[in-house]
Amino acid sequence: MCGIIGYTGSENAEEILINGLHSLEYRGYDSAGVSVSTPDGIKTVKCEGRVSLLEEKLSLFGNLLGNCGIGHTRWATHGEPSERNAHPHNSESLTLVHNGIIENNGELKASLIELGYIFKSDTDTECLAHLLDSFYRKDNDPVSAIIKTVSCLKGSFAFGVIFKDHPDNIYALRKDNPLIVAEGEKGYFLASDVPALSAYAKKVCRVGENEIVCLSSDSCRFYDLQGKEFGGIFEDYDSNGFSASKDGYDYFMLKEMYEQPEAIRRAVGHRLNINGLPDFRVDNIPDSFFENIDSVSIVGCGSASHAGLVGKSIMEKIAKVPVSVNIASEYRYEPPVSYGNTLTVCISQSGETADTLAALRCSKANGSVTLGIVNVVGSTIASECDYVIYTNAGPEIAVATTKGYMTQVAVLAVIAAKISLNKNTVSETYVKEFCHELLYKIPNAVNSVLSRMDEMDLISERIKDCEYLFFIGRGSDNCAAPECSLKLKEISYIHSEAYAAGELKHGTLSLISDGVPVFALAADMKLFEKTASNIREVKSRGGYVVLACNEKIENTEAYADAVFMLPDVDPLLSPMVTVTFAQCVAYKTTLLRGYDVDHPRNLAKSVTVE
Repeated sequence: MCGIIGYTGSENAEEILINGLHSLEYRGYDSAGVSVSTPDGIKTVKCEGRVSLLEEKLSLFGNLLGNCGIGHTRWATHGEPSERNAHPHNSESLTLVHNGIIENNGELKASLIELGYIFKSDTDTECLAHLLDSFYRKDNDPVSAIIKTVSCLKGSFAFGVIFKDHPDNIYALRKDNPLIVAEGEKGYFLASDVPALSAYAKKVCRVGENEIVCLSSDSCRFYDLQGKEFGGIFEDYDSNGFSASKDGYDYFMLKEMYEQPEAIRRAVGHRLNINGLPDFRVDNIPDSFFENIDSVSIVGCGSASHAGLVGKSIMEKIAKVPVSVNIASEYRYEPPVSYGNTLTVCISQSGETADTLAALRCSKANGSVTLGIVNVVGSTIASECDYVIYTNAGPEIAVATTKGYMTQVAVLAVIAAKISLNKNTVSETYVKEFCHELLYKIPNAVNSVLSRMDEMDLISERIKDCEYLFFIGRGSDNCAAPECSLKLKEISYIHSEAYAAGELKHGTLSLISDGVPVFALAADMKLFEKTASNIREVKSRGGYVVLACNEKIENTEAYADAVFMLPDVDPLLSPMVTVTFAQCVAYKTTLLRGYDVDHPRNLAKSVTVE
């Protein structure tokens, strides 16, 4: 959620820190700050609000001159968004930035107050800073102090710290939160994620669990929790041709929407052999892996769980295996009953989602084989799963996922095709045609919807001032509805809910009155007659109906106030096309309402706290 950046080398640290913080803005935050080792000691400047406001404050402050520093973008957990709660936090001997949550901060704070520490913020991070200071001042050994501090902590965390006695060094550690170090031409870098380092990194290393790092201008040393030094593994940094810039688009979300057709092709194309059939050997997954699967348990949060709903629909229909879709935050308390050889599929764009990681560990403890579907190579979930499939979506900077969701659905569809082929539940010819449509027809259909974005102007203008609205559908359209609803609510702030169309009369119809917008999703022609009856129920109560339907459906004007014709595709894959329509409507509506498309309030891109 929060973002960490650090630099030590021969260049001006402040400029590098600010650039890094800008690159981390996509993670979501409410305040920002930096600390730099200057000739007059460590100086800290921070503020509530955007990084641009921090830049203005630094300019008024006279800027910070030094070659070593740390910075942070904070997303509030303990204490309100404010300058006093912003990072970095200082203690007598150090300054520190931190991601995650210290779960036992209350008891630690009480003991630190007894030792004479005075707290100036409401954060758990200041507790961490003072605790580390208390150990450091006893023996003046940074590594020893970090080891002793970590032994007292409960929770998940990653932190970077500069000790006043070691002004040119940055020490860091991670536990259940991502942290990356990088080697550049003029120093070493620390960050929460690769985009913050893309302009500088030549080699990168993902810090391992409970590993301590010490960065200096010309070296990077690693220690375990016994204080033993070891060598870190650096790899050449390769952006894979992906860009973390807007490339001429007004917003990252818009850019990433237009990147979806190619992202789908990458996600699918790597997993088809020369005969056009599913083949996961490129992911080091043997064919035999898919032969003995009796049931599948899909775990994810938000859009990842919505991708799971589509995956469940496809798997159950063509592979004939029972599938459960589980919200990760509830998985530990209500894990599904296993049936035979259960495959647990953990879906996370970042590969660091805290609730999904906890569910993964619970699943492994229960003896399930685990498969990760993630975008970030080397992430924690990718490392801890038995097998991993990378979606190859490239950097996704906007908080609201688009191509991340789309590639997750695409990978799940190929997995379903592979299981069905191995179990002989459908013919090889069917699987080949299904995969061909996924690789070619679906990207073209998504591109077709994007090319007609201007058609959404009337719809967005009509709904921009409404208080709430609904998405309804049946079958695969019902699988698409939750993601359609989420896309609109999370960036436009219009209250939106998704319902199975047939459920309207079981309670929700009482909320339909004059002018209430209802989006009726009808990509599956076979179910349209049933959905049409629900549309009539809405219309008879004064609702404003927006119909997004298969282009082959006729006389649509008889059903709806506004219509968008969707390209005709396999109903099992139609949610990918329908959700593209909803993305466009959400984007357009958010602009009309005057909100930030890329950075919706209160939300973060990488949710690394539970």
